[in-house]
Amino acid sequence: MEESAELPVRWTPPMLTIVGTGYNVSGQITPEAREAMERADRLFYLVNDPVTAGFLTELNNRAESLVPFYRQGEPARRAFTNMAERIVAPLGDGLEVAAAFVGNPAVLNPIAHETRRLALSRGAPVRMLPGISIEDCLIADVGWSPEAGRALRTATDFLVRRRLFDSATALILTGVGTVGETIYRGDRAANRPGLRLLTDALQAHYPPDHEVVLYEPSLLPLEGSPIDRLPLRALPEAEASVASILLVPPRRRDPVDYATAR
Repeated sequence: MEESAELPVRWTPPMLTIVGTGYNVSGQITPEAREAMERADRLFYLVNDPVTAGFLTELNNRAESLVPFYRQGEPARRAFTNMAERIVAPLGDGLEVAAAFVGNPAVLNPIAHETRRLALSRGAPVRMLPGISIEDCLIADVGWSPEAGRALRTATDFLVRRRLFDSATALILTGVGTVGETIYRGDRAANRPGLRLLTDALQAHYPPDHEVVLYEPSLLPLEGSPIDRLPLRALPEAEASVASILLVPPRRRDPVDYATAR
C-alpha cells in the first residue's frame, strides 16, 4: 500500500491587527478587539489615561505603551513614524502583533494608517477593527442627530485646505485645541491663537451668535463628558483642551423639492 504524499506546508506571514479601544476604559471595546489584544505576541497601545493603560497591561502582560515616543519640542510626525516602525518590527520575527488606539483607529488617526501602510509594504497581512469613535460619543452625548448630513474634518485641515462645504449640513472639527501645531507639547491647554484663527474662519460662514458645541469625551465611566454650548464668537476663550472637538450645527435648512416629494 502506497503512503500518501505529504501536503506542502504553506507559510502564513504574521498578522498585524489594529484595534480601537473606544472610550470609558474597557466598556467600549468589542469582543473581537479584546480577543485580538489578548492573543497577540506583542501588544502596543496609545491611550489617553493610566486606567485604560493598566487594563491593557492586565489583558496582555506583553503590552507596551507608545507614549514614550512623544518627546517635548520634537515634531509629532517624527513620533508617528517611530511608533509605526516599533509596531511593525516584531512582524519580522514571526510574531503576531496588535496595536490599540483610543477611539476608532480608522477615523482621523495618522499613526494607525501609517502603521497599516508600513506593514503592508513589508508583506504582512493587516486587519483594522473599528471602535467607537469620538464622533459616535459626540452624537450620543449631545443628543444630536445628523440626518441633514455632516462633514468631519480636522480643524487644521479646515483652515489650510479651503474646501467648499455646505452650511446646511453640520460641521464636526477635531483637534480644535491644537490648530496648526506640528511640535509635541505635553500639556493639555488649548492653543488660544489657533482657536482665534479658527473662529475668524468660521465667522466668514456663520454669524457670531451662531451656537456651537465644544465637546470632550469622558475617559472614565463615572466622569461626565464636558459639553459647552456657546456662541461662536466666544470660542477663543472657551474651556477647551487638546482633546476638544467642535460641533457646528447647520446654519440653515435646505428647501424641500416639492415636485420630487409629491
